[in-house]
Amino acid sequence: MAPGGDALGTKAVRSVALLLASLSLLIAGTAALTADEFRTPAVSAVRVDWRAALDQLRSEINSHPAVASAFTLTRRYRLPASDPRSMPTLVQLNGVTSPIFTGIGRSPVPVLLPFDTAAFLEARLNGAPASLSFSRYQVDFRPVDLFDAGPAGYDAVFSLEPGAGGGMPQRTFARPVEVQITGSILVYDIDDPVGGKGEPVQALAAQFPDLRRFIREGYVRYAFTRFGVPYVVSIQCLDSAPRERRLACREAYPVAERFLKALHVVGGLPSRPRMDISPGTAERPLDRTPDFTYRPSGDIIANSGLRRQGGRPDSIAYSQIRFPLEKPIAFVHSQEFRARRSSDRPLHELSGGNTSYPWRDNFCEARSFNVGQCPSGFGHQGEDIRPAPCPLNVEGGDRCNPRQQAVVAVRDAVVIRAPKQQAVTLQVNTRNEHARFRYMHMNPFALDASGMLNGRSVDEGEKIGVVSNYLDHPNGTSLHLHFDVQVFTRDGWIWVNPYVTLISAYERLLRGRGREIGPEVAAQPAVAHALPEDVVPHSTMEGGDN
Repeated sequence: MAPGGDALGTKAVRSVALLLASLSLLIAGTAALTADEFRTPAVSAVRVDWRAALDQLRSEINSHPAVASAFTLTRRYRLPASDPRSMPTLVQLNGVTSPIFTGIGRSPVPVLLPFDTAAFLEARLNGAPASLSFSRYQVDFRPVDLFDAGPAGYDAVFSLEPGAGGGMPQRTFARPVEVQITGSILVYDIDDPVGGKGEPVQALAAQFPDLRRFIREGYVRYAFTRFGVPYVVSIQCLDSAPRERRLACREAYPVAERFLKALHVVGGLPSRPRMDISPGTAERPLDRTPDFTYRPSGDIIANSGLRRQGGRPDSIAYSQIRFPLEKPIAFVHSQEFRARRSSDRPLHELSGGNTSYPWRDNFCEARSFNVGQCPSGFGHQGEDIRPAPCPLNVEGGDRCNPRQQAVVAVRDAVVIRAPKQQAVTLQVNTRNEHARFRYMHMNPFALDASGMLNGRSVDEGEKIGVVSNYLDHPNGTSLHLHFDVQVFTRDGWIWVNPYVTLISAYERLLRGRGREIGPEVAAQPAVAHALPEDVVPHSTMEGGDN
């Protein structure tokens, strides 16, 4: 070895050590800077086998020879599959069905619906009147209640009246049964502890080899894959005995299976292949706001979860939305549980009071609703938001009316809502998102009067109602807005924690970033016989909540 080699080697080792130490400090500093950052969701894009869809369509059309001659059934292989001209049959099909299912050609996945297009066209060729009910071609399902197609896929809702459908078993439920179907090119990759479960349905095994039936989050669901695309058919029901006003899941089975057996390719058109969407850092204001504070995601009031379990931390902002109340100030707090009030402190000064910061997560509070994202498997499906006692900057000398605080659309969206329902769901269907946002406790009669019904389009920031306290009847709950978020997965529409989504939306409304404060630590009792901090169900004071 050359003279001085040991010294040089030692210096090199020290230099590397210093470099590694500096790098470690840099990484630690970066981690500290980004500790309170929020993430965007991971979304997978599926590849659609349009050739297989075209083969199924040809088979369906060829079963009616008089109709087949009206379609161009030849393939054009010289053009890429994403070029509409390569599939003239689909272009023709969309032309036939678009007057019935508006915008069907916007769907980038094959649209499966219980509509027999070939039978419909054959009847027209044979002189059937245009006034003939669509139910004739939809195995007795009523004309579609909702159809929405866009860059992410499509969603539809159909209904079956009591007594309709030949060969259907009698049921106790006395209202129409609503059946939903979704086909999506986008699938949200969420951490789903109960995902992928279900049982096969023997009667449908030949038609849908991979079909799974399961009851989840208040719906019986039938999930299957066709043409590489995930589809889910679902019916809201209770896993209980049949009742006149509550559909039992066992009564829903034959309705769903009738729907599934009647599915045909009704439209859709290829689009350019999609790329998976990787998670990133959610956009938030850089400047701090002096007042807004919030507790961490998952930090629900102690013992307020089912079986005294806690919440579930989730740092994902599932969508960049506008805050659902028109104006600040607003507070996310439990409407079902409160910290026990002491005799010498007013309610609004208590941590977790309804009209104070910091905000506190209430997703996964104890409820009877199945929520797979909650540790117990049951819980509150969203967040409760209470507006400030009165809007700021009230004009004129009129007294403030807390019941007139406007609720607005969080995104450009399509409304999903049947008459008389006290919930409004907004659906976003874009190239990068397939999500739903539900608002509850608004007056259903006012919603009906304003035309907030299936298929209506709303713009981001548009007023859709006012904060109220409706839960099956007026004054059924406290004055607040329930807000929740659902994303599409291979198990269908799944409730996810909207807390972080709301925090980032509120920060944009305030134009400043809030400050996270640590989880609340219960104070130790001062004397041996003192009671520990407890929680009181708010329903004993102001009524329960969803």
